[in-house]
Amino acid sequence: MASTAPNAQQVPPPIDLKQDDSGKGEINQPVVEGKSTANSSAARSPSDFLKSVLGRPVRVKLNSGIEYRGVLACLDGFMNIAMEQTEEYMDGQLRAKYGDCFIRGNNVLFISAQTKRR
Repeated sequence: MASTAPNAQQVPPPIDLKQDDSGKGEINQPVVEGKSTANSSAARSPSDFLKSVLGRPVRVKLNSGIEYRGVLACLDGFMNIAMEQTEEYMDGQLRAKYGDCFIRGNNVLFISAQTKRR
């Protein structure tokens, strides 16, 4: 008898957002065959948004109220974020500048595209 391994994983692997084109908005799921909503007039999914801001300036607000502004370098299925050229703001005031910044995903309140770098 051949034993089968369970399909469920305890920890989802890091994802490559460029490969997730399922159109379902599930950024930590494997790519499945199907239509993409990226080029359609349908509403954009969170996955589509994250793909579009990768490598561009973003604002990341944490649950604590601290805001980070910088270039989104990468992220994974847990919303762990790596940023470059990062600035830390508290109550709208610039507090610190960092070259690289890593943010644990459970602290993230939202990610917003920045229209321009300040």
